[in-house]
Amino acid sequence: MGPLLALPQTHHFCPSQLSLDPLGPDWDCPLGSKDLEEEEGPWGGGSGLPPPGCFPGSWRQDVGLDCKGSLEGAEARAWTVYGYSLLQSCLQQAGLPETQDRSQVPRTGCPGAEVTLCILGSPSTFLSVLLEGGVQSPGNMLLCLSPAWLTKVPAPGQPGEAVLLVSKAVSFHPGGLTFLDDFVPPRRATYFLAGLGLGPGRGREAAELARDLTCPTGASAELARLLEDRLLTRRLLAQQGGVAVPATLAFTYKPPALLRGGEASPGLRLVELSGKEDQETLVKEEVGAFLHSDALGDALQVAVKLSGWRWRGRQALRVHPRGELGAVADTVLALLEKLEEEESVLVEAVCPPARLPFPGSPPPGPELAVRICAVVCRTQGDRPLLSKTLEVALARCGLGEPGQVAVVRQRVKAAAEAALAAVLALEAGLSAEQRGGRRARTDFLGVDFALTVQGRTLTPVALELNSGPCLEACGALEGLWAAQRPRSAAEEAAAAPLVETMLRRSAHYLMEGKQLLLIGAGGVSKKFVWEAARHYGLKLHLVESDPNHFASQLVQTFIHFDVTEHRRDEENARLLAELVRARGLQLDGCFSYWDDCLVLTALLCQELGLPCSPPAAMRLAKQKSCTQLHLLRCHGPPWPAPSLHAVPCCPLESEADVEKAVHQVPLPGVMKLEFGAGAVGVRLVEDAPQCREHFSRIARDLQGEADHPGIGLGWGNAMLLMEFVEGTEHDVDLVLFGGRLLAAFVSDNGPTRLPGFTETAACMPTGLAPEQEAQLVQAAFRCCLGCGLLDGVFNVELKLTGAGPKLIEINPRMGGFYLRDWILELYGVDLLLAAAMVACGLRPALPTHPRARGHLVGVMCLVSQHPQVLSSTASRETLQALHDQGLLRLNLLEDILVPGEYEEPYCSVACAGESPAEARLRLLGLCQGLGIDGPHYPVAHFLSHFK
Repeated sequence: MGPLLALPQTHHFCPSQLSLDPLGPDWDCPLGSKDLEEEEGPWGGGSGLPPPGCFPGSWRQDVGLDCKGSLEGAEARAWTVYGYSLLQSCLQQAGLPETQDRSQVPRTGCPGAEVTLCILGSPSTFLSVLLEGGVQSPGNMLLCLSPAWLTKVPAPGQPGEAVLLVSKAVSFHPGGLTFLDDFVPPRRATYFLAGLGLGPGRGREAAELARDLTCPTGASAELARLLEDRLLTRRLLAQQGGVAVPATLAFTYKPPALLRGGEASPGLRLVELSGKEDQETLVKEEVGAFLHSDALGDALQVAVKLSGWRWRGRQALRVHPRGELGAVADTVLALLEKLEEEESVLVEAVCPPARLPFPGSPPPGPELAVRICAVVCRTQGDRPLLSKTLEVALARCGLGEPGQVAVVRQRVKAAAEAALAAVLALEAGLSAEQRGGRRARTDFLGVDFALTVQGRTLTPVALELNSGPCLEACGALEGLWAAQRPRSAAEEAAAAPLVETMLRRSAHYLMEGKQLLLIGAGGVSKKFVWEAARHYGLKLHLVESDPNHFASQLVQTFIHFDVTEHRRDEENARLLAELVRARGLQLDGCFSYWDDCLVLTALLCQELGLPCSPPAAMRLAKQKSCTQLHLLRCHGPPWPAPSLHAVPCCPLESEADVEKAVHQVPLPGVMKLEFGAGAVGVRLVEDAPQCREHFSRIARDLQGEADHPGIGLGWGNAMLLMEFVEGTEHDVDLVLFGGRLLAAFVSDNGPTRLPGFTETAACMPTGLAPEQEAQLVQAAFRCCLGCGLLDGVFNVELKLTGAGPKLIEINPRMGGFYLRDWILELYGVDLLLAAAMVACGLRPALPTHPRARGHLVGVMCLVSQHPQVLSSTASRETLQALHDQGLLRLNLLEDILVPGEYEEPYCSVACAGESPAEARLRLLGLCQGLGIDGPHYPVAHFLSHFK
């Protein structure tokens, strides 16, 4: 029976790829000097000239690979040419065009104000990341083929740290387009990822470049040295992650501090050696005990190999039958002579192969060595995520039953994500020096599994952790697939989560230390702002009407100023600008997420010369009737005209206006406050008497800010009557920069409790067909452009009718209630950070096509409908405890239980699931158990739109 561990890395196939070979009876790998001393090439620490060119195909050779101001020796130049040829070969095999040389016309760019994702390493290893980066952030994913293309310069005010500058690179764009570019002035890296090594070759240069940078790095030599030590990682996975690893006996010479002491790990025996000579008796005793131990289970063979940084990626090992004690001990003794400090000799179980059904074979099928290469990435909130699925590859093994595939996939996913979680926990306890820099992190990991049988179940056993090989295997096959057919919208590249993490960490880097003036603190629903600001390193200066607001203690500067009288916004903007100058505030931006303060913010930005949408555009969007009437007159551009989405309406300031409006607007209609928020005072009116009655009630009950703070009554209590349109209601949250649409997130709303319009339920991502979702996004985008909203984060409410999308209203700020939290959870995109970046004149670092990783379905709780429940079975403390346990997602919108005729929701309660149906059923069961569901508040009906 041949060993499972002997399968070469080049046989991996992704997704999360499997390698399957029938096991031969006599496979062996001799341990000769050539096996152990083989050099690995420039990125693994080797030296010398590259191998002779043997790339199929042809491409231009007269390209400008020299970097001005930096001279390469003949050997280094040869490796640069080799890397360029390797890139062209990879592109050609993937059916992509040759790189165009435009280095004769340097790119200027915006140094310090743009995302720059830089990779230094082998094109074949990082091709999947580079191509995905070209899609998600066009022109900002750069490949450097030589360390000479990069420069480290000391960072001002940050002793011991350096800024990384890129003078030359291959830039990647959508469609696999690539360009050889020079940058004058050089671009400042906002994220750096390098192929690493400790030898005399380019790997060492890359390691030096990656060390102690101000920008985030996705790897370092220090971290790689830890993670590619098989003994250290196996102990870590077994102890911290609960991941199955092969039973292992390790002889270690002067082990590193992380391996000394600590608790014993199941199936791992560590023998510390004080010397390498005269160890025959100890070795034979330990090997004998190990070979006869229960830890080996059903294993019939053991493999002997070296562990340590110097032996990473080597396949040099010897396999012995379990009964050959003398041969195993002799091999161990021979290898002990080769050990250096902190290295080990491992004796490990060869995992018994799985006997699976196989296409074309009679059951039970041949014994197969199944190797699974999983790529797992760090995502939002430092959570691990398996980036590829197994369904297609497992089907090749004969596991065609959906139930079988689901079980294996879940086990691989759980094990791979637990592996990265254990690594992240280890890193959290390391100093900056131990990590290789303050910003050095492991952002992705390759986990090499063997699929074996343990206790009559298929179990993934982690053999080793790596970075390049698994990623390269996935990328190679994706490149071949790309050459055959384009990737569908539902498919995701193995590198997609990694690129999203690169962008997210770049955004944090660009925004750290930015000075922002915030107008209006908001209430309890905006408490997340202060924690987020601390997390991102933002320096906030707050203007707020309430001198006792809790946020006054959480900001750099607190300016008490009455911003509630909006008829004086222009005067107040001038006064605030004088206060800012008098205090000497050096601001990078100014923004607001509070409805009442949006026009004032735009005016103040204009006074201070800071980026913002024009005040006229903000006024237009803020006053609902003006929005609709303006868009009705917009017959293009943009095309198609925004008038297609506008709804007839009439402004109401007096009873006479009401009499006029009922003859101009088809009834039934909707009456609402011109400057209102939170659906307060919004009502369906069937006829003229109902219009008169509702107008009189609002005029009596909601006269000024004191009657209902925070819903816009500082602008007055004027109303409007608009046509009621039938259809499903949706929110579209947009990020715009320079009039370009950078991202859009669509959610679905449940039916409201007519005649009121207070929100009842929501679902994200949308359940609409892709073409319907695209209609909503384009309608929202065109309506914003039509109003002059070119820069910012905006929330647009629409209905999808039989005649297409119809506009309800534009909120010229980020979405309220739960929307920011849900988008962050599902897509890893923070609208607050995006709004702050736009306010600083920076293009938000967002993926071009963000993909949701799950579904959320939620319901609103109202004090008037749940007075007893919210004080008992669904109290704030109970809901918070369930949130902390991960059983629901809670968003508090109010902090006191005060019922009223014009109430807003008290909180949102949501459940997550891999499908909308799963999330919906969980939520319904939860609401029934907590008492939120009932005849007076039929949650099942509110969720019925999401089927």
